[in-house]
Amino acid sequence: MFNSLSDRLTATFKNLKGKGRLTEADVDATVREIRRALLDADVAVPVVREFTAAVKERALGLEVSEALNPGQQVVKIVNEELQNILGGQTRRIRMAKTGPTIIMLAGLQGAGKTTLAGKLGKWLKGQGHRPLLVASDLQRPNAVTQLQVVGERAGVPVYAPHPGTTSEFDDPTGDPVQVARDGVAQARARLHDVVIVDTAGRLGIDEALMEQARDIRDAVRPDEVLFVIDAMIGQDAVNTAQAFNEGVDFTGVVLSKLDGDARGGAALSVASVTGKPIMFASTGENVDDFEQFHPDRMASRILDMGDVLTLIEQVEKQWDRDEAEKMARKFTDQEDFTFEDFLAQMQQLRKMGSMKKMLMMMPGAAGMREQLENFDEREIDRVEAIVRSMTPHERVAPKIINGSRRARIAKGSGVTVSEVNQLMERFAQAQKMMKRLAQGKSVPGMPAGIPGMPGAGGGQRKGKGKGSAKKGGSRSGNPAKRAQENAALEQQRKQKAPAGSAFGAAQAQPDPAELNLPKGFEKFLGQ
Repeated sequence: MFNSLSDRLTATFKNLKGKGRLTEADVDATVREIRRALLDADVAVPVVREFTAAVKERALGLEVSEALNPGQQVVKIVNEELQNILGGQTRRIRMAKTGPTIIMLAGLQGAGKTTLAGKLGKWLKGQGHRPLLVASDLQRPNAVTQLQVVGERAGVPVYAPHPGTTSEFDDPTGDPVQVARDGVAQARARLHDVVIVDTAGRLGIDEALMEQARDIRDAVRPDEVLFVIDAMIGQDAVNTAQAFNEGVDFTGVVLSKLDGDARGGAALSVASVTGKPIMFASTGENVDDFEQFHPDRMASRILDMGDVLTLIEQVEKQWDRDEAEKMARKFTDQEDFTFEDFLAQMQQLRKMGSMKKMLMMMPGAAGMREQLENFDEREIDRVEAIVRSMTPHERVAPKIINGSRRARIAKGSGVTVSEVNQLMERFAQAQKMMKRLAQGKSVPGMPAGIPGMPGAGGGQRKGKGKGSAKKGGSRSGNPAKRAQENAALEQQRKQKAPAGSAFGAAQAQPDPAELNLPKGFEKFLGQ
């Protein structure tokens, strides 16, 4: 969503690298580029003015002039100010002390309220609550049916006593206020602790919409009124948010369609203009594509610093702890890594969702966006199909897979024999790497001295292999010739070293062939 803004800001900060002192001209140029980036991203003009004024004031103060690295200090200031316009602190749902917690959804038609009701319901269910969805949108055709379908997918019950309209030519019937009131009573009777009321929207702001929303709010007295806004709406987001804030006095904002390709800057303006926090974000079409909004983490994503905390949370939520412990025991006991283990790891990865989304949370991912976009996630499916086409014995004893077996496996998985051969080669390399690590030996290409790896003190091979050098890096006693050899070795080392990230010098990376990655990852890794 914020790709354009992220790219512009990252490019701006590159000009500050390596400067031991920032002049006022440097600060002015940086603030000017930040202003242009925000305006191009559709951030509201008043918000841009306030933001850039705060950044400039702090950048010209002692905070930067006395810093050891002024460039990084400016990035830190921009990061903190971004957090401020995004709401500052993470805002969580205020749960009712007694009775069910009532959450009312409001917003324009097409913003994604109904789908979001199911996502929020599933998210709350995962938090240990017993939510109930209430279908109070009796105006939009098939809105009730859609909520029932979404609720079924999310595993959350739906209260829908009235079918609503089924065609745009039908006149709305039924009382949405009464449906909302009865839904809350139903939740109390059946011991649901959270009620999510889905309300009607309009294509534009009108008094009838606001009056109905106010009537529902007054009837059920919700603990939270969440304003659902399409993150792709553009500059009109601010006007819409202000109208709903005046009409129903919402308590929080939910950004939907945050996975879109629009500039998205208008969404950054909502919290600042209305003074109401962004609480949740919808990041895809599936009911699981929903997350709590953390201003600090979103600011880090925009500045291409990654969002490792969210990535860790997703891994902890989806990763099978028993399977992880099983792999750890196998690793400790130095047992062979088999295709059965490989298949189990593939299934764990599939549970975690899109590889592209996970990798985009890594620091410096913006520099690899093109490779990520070109990565075909179906390669993972093809690799899994190859493994599943093997017999149980072949999976635990891959050495028996000869030419005829490979042809059978290729035919059974719908791939070519060469693809099977490539997987077998990568798997053999992975086995060697796992065995060396289990024995406490270093692996060529991996960083030296990895914590927790007994005996992994160095990353170079012993012996007189090709390209090896004596201690000191030279072979000649002639000072002039030795200097030339040292320069050549240094040039060779630089060519082999991967590019650095935004976080400093890069570390040596293992060969993709040794990591047993699916085909397509080599392009992503820049190999």
